[in-house]
Amino acid sequence: MKKLLYSFLLLSSATLFAQQKNPAVKFAVADNAIGTVELFNTKKNVLQVSKVYSTSASLPQSLKKYSSVFTKGVTEYKFKNGENVLDRMALSNMNTQYNIPADHPVFIEGYEFTDTNTMIYPEIKKRTETKDYNGKKTLFIYTTE
Repeated sequence: MKKLLYSFLLLSSATLFAQQKNPAVKFAVADNAIGTVELFNTKKNVLQVSKVYSTSASLPQSLKKYSSVFTKGVTEYKFKNGENVLDRMALSNMNTQYNIPADHPVFIEGYEFTDTNTMIYPEIKKRTETKDYNGKKTLFIYTTE
């Protein structure tokens, strides 16, 4: 019995350690469009951190609509010259590219975006899938391979 318990504890701790080595994707916002911290860190020459919000309760009114996604807070970036030099796209246009009706929700890293007017930076897209979700063809976007 002790061997079984020790084996379980060892397996559990290894699983927890593995999860800590692969942190969840962190979303970020610039110019009212969603990206990732990873993407924005690669664009440091044109972006700078404006403000870090540590909880969804501390989000400003302009970001409250994303409070279900930014449950652990979010980093807001600003363009250094005030000009957005990155391509942006509405989720409705993404749907259209994949022959999905524009008004169908889109999932990004498991978070559902029902407002397809939401703007994103398409560079965050590493992999996509179309799946049936609640009887509708739905786009799933993943920011990691």
